[in-house]
Amino acid sequence: LYEIPYPGKSAPKGLPHLNNGKSSFAYFEEAVNQAKKGLIHALVTAPISKHSWQLAGIRNIPGHTEYLSRIYPHSIMSFWSDKLKVALFTHHLSLRQALDKIKRESLENFFRNLHANIDRLFPGVYSYMVAGLNPHAGEDGLMGKEEMDTIAPAVKTLQREGMPLTGPFPPDVVFRQSVGFKNRIIISLYHDQGLIPFKLLEFENGVNMTLGLPFIRTSPDHGTAFDIAGKGIADPQSMIEAIRLAIEFTPKNIL
Repeated sequence: LYEIPYPGKSAPKGLPHLNNGKSSFAYFEEAVNQAKKGLIHALVTAPISKHSWQLAGIRNIPGHTEYLSRIYPHSIMSFWSDKLKVALFTHHLSLRQALDKIKRESLENFFRNLHANIDRLFPGVYSYMVAGLNPHAGEDGLMGKEEMDTIAPAVKTLQREGMPLTGPFPPDVVFRQSVGFKNRIIISLYHDQGLIPFKLLEFENGVNMTLGLPFIRTSPDHGTAFDIAGKGIADPQSMIEAIRLAIEFTPKNIL
């Protein structure tokens, strides 16, 4: 147990507050510092209020993932459950910004990075399917050419390098086809493409895991739920799963 003094007076329940923002950021920052030093090997973060961080003057870091991305530029946001696993090519960007990020070289680098990190944890276990960007994955260019011009060539490059990667597939069917396949990871090109089906299926049991770090980091797949704060009705299952997954992924010689 490592205690950091709470800054200032207490804050009201169920509302964003600068004191909560200051304290949650301080706790997280210290935990990351200890992980960087090798003093801890797994980090499980509870939901934070991005609004509280802003009230506390932390305006240029939207959340945990972005903070970690500044230290570890190749980190990847992914979501895990027994039924479904999803990795996000982009995450906390506007849809317009996410579309602008879809470049062949960027996709190829992302695919390599994802495979390297997954294979380091579970050698030879997982295969990957890429969701298309446009309806029907572009329908041979009739509904958009990104699949033909950018995504498919990037997939073929990684296939030649030996990555078990296929796609792009129509995004409205690739998730249904993958439910229950424990050794398959779907690559989504933007936040809501991956998170809507994942949370629809696994909101209670899903876990957010940041890949590409020298330590394990997991968190529940939901937010602060201020609307039920203090009512004693919150479901802890996603937090339990986040702790369980962090233990599972931590090398056994460390535990």
